[in-house]
Order: sequence, then structure tokens, then C-alpha cells
Amino acid sequence: MQYIEPHIHMACRTTDDFEWLAKTGCTTLVEPAFWAGYDRSGPASVYDYLRHLTEWEPKRAAWFGMAHYCWIGFNAKEAENLAMADAVLPMLPEFLDRPTAVGIGEIGLNKNTRNEAATLVRLIELALSRRELMLFHTPHMADKYAGTRMILDLLRADSRVEPERVCIDHCEEHTIRPALEAGYWAGITMYPTTKATPERAADMVERYGPERILVNSSADWGPSRPTAVPDFILVMRRRGHPEEVIRKVVYDNPRAFLAGSAHFRAAGA
Repeated sequence: MQYIEPHIHMACRTTDDFEWLAKTGCTTLVEPAFWAGYDRSGPASVYDYLRHLTEWEPKRAAWFGMAHYCWIGFNAKEAENLAMADAVLPMLPEFLDRPTAVGIGEIGLNKNTRNEAATLVRLIELALSRRELMLFHTPHMADKYAGTRMILDLLRADSRVEPERVCIDHCEEHTIRPALEAGYWAGITMYPTTKATPERAADMVERYGPERILVNSSADWGPSRPTAVPDFILVMRRRGHPEEVIRKVVYDNPRAFLAGSAHFRAAGA
């Protein structure tokens, strides 16, 4: 079955991972801007990283017959540094205009601090002023529910927000309902240590239905699995779900959400 991987950090992965993704049916990789595993030393490091996402990773994906798109943003871990945010945010429009950029992301919260929220408000304003799609990172574990509520409150407060142009990512059992009830797309990340499993993702699809749900691996430099979406497909098949329901979650839904970007062109059938 063909699928779209809507959240994966290929800058952290080897060419072997590209090959395996292609062999398992992936047609399109979408890579959000990301924390590097350390705080960058200055805005020039961020600039070069965004060049990497827009110039080099599409070439690597093309070697294996896949399309590569990216989100442009400033990660929540580094958003605490307001001086860095002041320097980085003005450079983002240059990269949003590049042909493989689909919107602003992943943006959001990490520890739900005042500075993180201040930077997030500025990023949301940039997205709304350009009518960009938005991809939100919700915090890990103990901070997730409060951070998700903070993000939803910020979005609710601005009448310009179009829910169908927003994805609340890294949803878990206690946060997926408010995201869906507010009309947003809900991303479920299948990451072995801090997020969901393919089995839990299938549970959530069974409980809430396949509408406006995306699944992804968020595979990066940590203990992650780039083929988590095919793992989810296998779990759904073992549970007897129809192929059209599985395809809706892994291909039709991400294609429909990303079609809100003028730059996105769906690959595959």
C-alpha cells in the first residue's frame, strides 16, 4: 500500500532508511524543522539547516523515487531564547517561498514557558499573515495535556485561524479528543519511548474514526523507527480493517491536509 510519511526527520537518517521507506510503499516524505539535539550556536546555524531541508534532502529522496517536502519553523526547545527568535523569525519567509515548503512547523511548546508562548504567538502571526498551513508540536509526557490546551487556547483566540489548515501533532489518548472536537487535524506519532505505539494508534482510530487523523513516525536521531507507518498498516490489517480505511489514514488524509499548500503535489496513485 502506498503511503505518505507526514512527519519524519530525514536529515537524521541514513540512505538505507530512504531505501527501506521506498520499498515499503512511501511516496512522499514531509520533514518538519527540528531541534538538532543541541541548541544551535547562532542564527546562521538555523539558516544553514533550513538550506539543508530545502536544497539537499529533496535530492536524497529523489534518488529513491520519493518526493520530499518540508515545514519551516523554529523549534519549541530553542524558542525559549527570545534573542535567537528575534534573529531567526525574519529569515523564515525566504524559505517558506521555496518550492518544497508546505507551511510553518513544527512549532509549539516544550515546557510551556512564558518565553516559548511569546515566540509561538509570533510564529502563529507569521503563518496567519501568509495563510500558511501550521503543524504544532505538543510537549512530551507530563507537560502534554497542559501544553496542548495552551496551544488550542491560543488558536481559539484568533478568529483568522482556519481549523482545516492546522494539524495538532503528537496527540495521545488524553489530547486527541479536544484537537478533533475543535476541528483540527490530529497527528498520532508512533515513537517507541515517549509517544504512541502502532497498536495505540490503531486503538485511537477505532475509537474516534479515521476522519482528520494522520499517523507518523517522527523518526529522528533518537530510538525511533522510520517504518512505523507500515507497522501501523500491518496492525490495522491484523485487526480486520478494510483497505480503504487504512489507506484513508496513511495516504488520503495527509494528502488532503497538505493540499492546502500551494507547493504540495501528491505523488503516487
